[in-house]
Amino acid sequence: MEATFGQVEFTNGAGALKNRIRLADGPLDLAWQHCGVTSEFLGDFFALQRVEKGGDYNEARHSIGYLTNELLENALKFRHGNGITLEASLDGASFEIRISNLITQETAGKFQALLAELTTRDPGELLIERIEENAENMNSSGSGLGLLTLMSDYGARLGWRFQPATEPDAMRLDTYAALDIV
Repeated sequence: MEATFGQVEFTNGAGALKNRIRLADGPLDLAWQHCGVTSEFLGDFFALQRVEKGGDYNEARHSIGYLTNELLENALKFRHGNGITLEASLDGASFEIRISNLITQETAGKFQALLAELTTRDPGELLIERIEENAENMNSSGSGLGLLTLMSDYGARLGWRFQPATEPDAMRLDTYAALDIV
């Protein structure tokens, strides 16, 4: 039996260091481990590049790893079959990432409704509200806490693109993030 769990491709051109990783569809527990390993790898890899340019290794490693892990876990939780593709680059102090995966049309609708709220309110205030809601109500889902933390505490700039997919009942979701690294 042959199994493919991922591919990694690196390029270094026009001043930016870029890579592309594809996490193949597989059992949830294994895929969950891949999120952590991939995030740690990218954090280490790009932090070393920042050190060469005078950046802080620990800060870069932590920020990149946290951002990547949060976005990968979201892609994994809500995926609709197929794998997850991640493209990341570092140009100077600017880290950018795009994560692509398929989701159901129902999930797309729910996520778009959540994003409408997350992107029109102050992320810091909304984060505090959500934390308080979770403390008061054990059944609260905490929806958006990770994204709000990225925006509020890390200054991440986030964006999403939803496109029809060729698979029935599926949408392609591209999640974009940019983060300034010290």
